[in-house]
Amino acid sequence: MKFFISFSLVLFVHIHIYAQVNFTKSDLPIILINTQGKEIKDDPKITAQMSIIYNGPGVENKVTDTPNEYNGLIGIEFRGSSSQQFPKKPFGLETITADGENNNISLLGMPEENDWILNATYNDKSLMRDMLAYIIGGSFMDYTTRGKYCELVINGQYEGVYIFMEKIKRDKNRVDIKNIEPEDISGDKLTGGYILKIDKETGSNSGEGWISPYKPYPNAWQNTFFQLEFPQIEDINSQQKAYIQNHINKVENSIIASNFKDPLTGYRQYIDTKSLMDYIIMNELTKNPDAYRLSTFFYKDRDSEGGKIKFGPIWDFNLGFGNVDYCTQGDPNGLVINSFNNVCSDDYWVVHFWWNRFLQDESFYKDLKLRWKELRTNQLSKDRMHFVIDSIALLVDQSKTRNFQKWPVLGQYVWPNYYVGNTYQEEVIYLKTWVNNRIDYLDIVWKIDSSNIEESPNSLFTFSPNPAADNLQIQFYKEFDEDINIQLFNIKGQQFEPKYSILNKNLVNLDISMLPIGMFLLQVNDGTNSFVEKIVKQ
Repeated sequence: MKFFISFSLVLFVHIHIYAQVNFTKSDLPIILINTQGKEIKDDPKITAQMSIIYNGPGVENKVTDTPNEYNGLIGIEFRGSSSQQFPKKPFGLETITADGENNNISLLGMPEENDWILNATYNDKSLMRDMLAYIIGGSFMDYTTRGKYCELVINGQYEGVYIFMEKIKRDKNRVDIKNIEPEDISGDKLTGGYILKIDKETGSNSGEGWISPYKPYPNAWQNTFFQLEFPQIEDINSQQKAYIQNHINKVENSIIASNFKDPLTGYRQYIDTKSLMDYIIMNELTKNPDAYRLSTFFYKDRDSEGGKIKFGPIWDFNLGFGNVDYCTQGDPNGLVINSFNNVCSDDYWVVHFWWNRFLQDESFYKDLKLRWKELRTNQLSKDRMHFVIDSIALLVDQSKTRNFQKWPVLGQYVWPNYYVGNTYQEEVIYLKTWVNNRIDYLDIVWKIDSSNIEESPNSLFTFSPNPAADNLQIQFYKEFDEDINIQLFNIKGQQFEPKYSILNKNLVNLDISMLPIGMFLLQVNDGTNSFVEKIVKQ
């Protein structure tokens, strides 16, 4: 049975009676929503009243305070796909005027707009995976969504900790591309801007798009569906739909062509490779199981503005950072980009052929590794990752207690948790440990000779290739005795007995074909010296 069919059957393993919380004050902004007796639904939005109380950083906020950040009307509905099935609901909302028009306004320090999201973070018990990804990615990508932690009350009922955040949208302060009007049917104006996505066919513009003429991989029963996110379905005309579909067809043709690596006539003429590298890096850093196949956004500006496809914004990381127990799993080893279709080939949504094709371009793959090396010295250092994690944990230190009183999920499995901590602190420790192990793994997989983050070579041996699938050769700097000792350990300390053959007094062949995929520690002892190196079995 396909995963997408069986999902709803396993979602609610544990049933709780959710507690009422005596909520009167917070060190986070307080959002109060009154639906005036109307029921919030998936679609359409209902009109409600929203008040936001925020007295500034470090200042206490009380539910009895006069609303000072916003006090007006909104349209609100449930949002999300699988996340909508949880008892703690995510919401989409828009700020509107009394006559129902868009009310563009700056909220909680974010640039003015009218489309917003209340992210529930129900099955992410760290409460931070999405924000961690957006903060880290936002330090080097063109745009990632902004957000602010808050506590939410609906119709007098406390709902817990939420992230009030921006929705992905064309806007000068979000996806900054030219606006395309219905009358733009020729010339440069027809060439942009467009936002597209690969995703489930739910939400805005649902079903507006086309099926790729290429299968995601040979003999796949699945198809890849390109959806239009912008312009909206009610605004786009036939000329615009035809233009962007024909343009993406050209892009696909260039990727699959025999000359796809050519810097002038290959895919590079259509695709901005920097945004592509950054997009891959963020999705692999987080080992996002939805990467490249769901919540995958890309956009095109007018030709006069550059006109190349840019990838992003990144989106939806509640299952990333080791929080998923299916398909790619929460193990910090392995690349989603080239393994998902192997480990989850019967999923309805799979990775399109583009992504493996990009990695077959040796020049691009080298640039990707150099970009990783560059980011690792600053934005993606372990210290910075830990600083952001610790900062968010401190920010929600008080509010998390009320959240888990309302939603007592700590110590309980909530689909699709790979790890279940008994306390919030255990969840944070797991996240930090997972990040460390993931970075270690990527440092090896994306290792490049010119990297300044490589460890100093040992004085006993070298080895190659790394990563390796079947055999790894160890070259010794000097002749060794017959009592050479070689051991392998996984990152949990479990020992494996390797099979090796001595080719000559300086060369050993190590058979790792029977090892599981992952990262290992190779320990070599020649009777006098002992050295340990990291290797990856792929």
